[in-house]
Amino acid sequence: MEFRRLGRTDLRVSAVCLGTMTWGFQNTEAEGHAQMDLAFDRGVTFWDTAEMYAVPPTAETYGRTEEIIGSWFASRGNRDKVVLATKAIGNAGTGFGWVRGGGAKLDRANLVRAVDDSLRRLRTDHIDLYQTHWPDRPTSRFGARIMPRPSAATDGTPIHETLAVLGDLVKAGKIRHIGVSNETSWGVMAHLMAAERLGLPRIVSIQNAYNLLNRTFEDGLAEVALREDVGLLAYSPLAGGTLSGKYMGGARPPGSRRAIDPRPSRYDKPRAEAAVGDYVAIARRHGLDPAQMALAWAHRQPFVTASIIGATSLDQLRADLDAFAIELPDAVLNEIEAVHTANPNPCP
Repeated sequence: MEFRRLGRTDLRVSAVCLGTMTWGFQNTEAEGHAQMDLAFDRGVTFWDTAEMYAVPPTAETYGRTEEIIGSWFASRGNRDKVVLATKAIGNAGTGFGWVRGGGAKLDRANLVRAVDDSLRRLRTDHIDLYQTHWPDRPTSRFGARIMPRPSAATDGTPIHETLAVLGDLVKAGKIRHIGVSNETSWGVMAHLMAAERLGLPRIVSIQNAYNLLNRTFEDGLAEVALREDVGLLAYSPLAGGTLSGKYMGGARPPGSRRAIDPRPSRYDKPRAEAAVGDYVAIARRHGLDPAQMALAWAHRQPFVTASIIGATSLDQLRADLDAFAIELPDAVLNEIEAVHTANPNPCP
């Protein structure tokens, strides 16, 4: 297993991060434990979760994934061998009414409560990487293409106030490092400038979607990540399973994400089918599994600290883990770039 430095810290994390959001809905507690056992045995010691998991998010499954991780720590006794990351949601408007009384924000009261609740569910006394799941301010995220007009009336908690609270939680020993998720280039730089100006904690990572169907991270955030040492924790490197080819032709395999989640998929877009077909064809021409090719491609990008992989079966997890030992030949990489040039970012 390859290990990479997390931001400018002295912490090194496995380049594969275990995603967990299926545990508690698609997967039982026992299945989640089995996945953690397998990943840990294969050298994966970096895990990512969130207070709002399992997914699809509901009042009934809220916090359940963290509870499953906590029970695994309690039964295995190896919390000190895992770098644990979790997240707190930002302002969701009228959504997520079951979270902290329906007024979830990234302010002091909410963050202190969110951290304490996560610590209790995870059965630990500290979180290694605590991330804001999305900004308090409106942005174009989760596949939205239009940036809302900035407004002081809707911006929510100022970034420097959020950082101040997180700084106090670091001082208290409840969290060790902080990161952001679903952020923009402006947002990352605003965090960094506020931290430097006010002596507050510096973010060490950004967790955004990154895959062959959505390479928008390269447009501006990649330079920020490289120059400022705020590495990408790439979520959905398989585009929610789309890059495996299993949804081609409108298929909805039983038990798959699209079969159980009523929300529209951000990867079910007009130009996606053609791109997926082209990427699957590249893999097959070169004797590769399409999903493994997609994972191996994301893994090699210089701004990626870790790729977050999730699975619903042990066989799927084994195959995903095997992908990180694959070195893609130049011919494959060149063909991938040709498809991207012809059909760029069909699912931003």
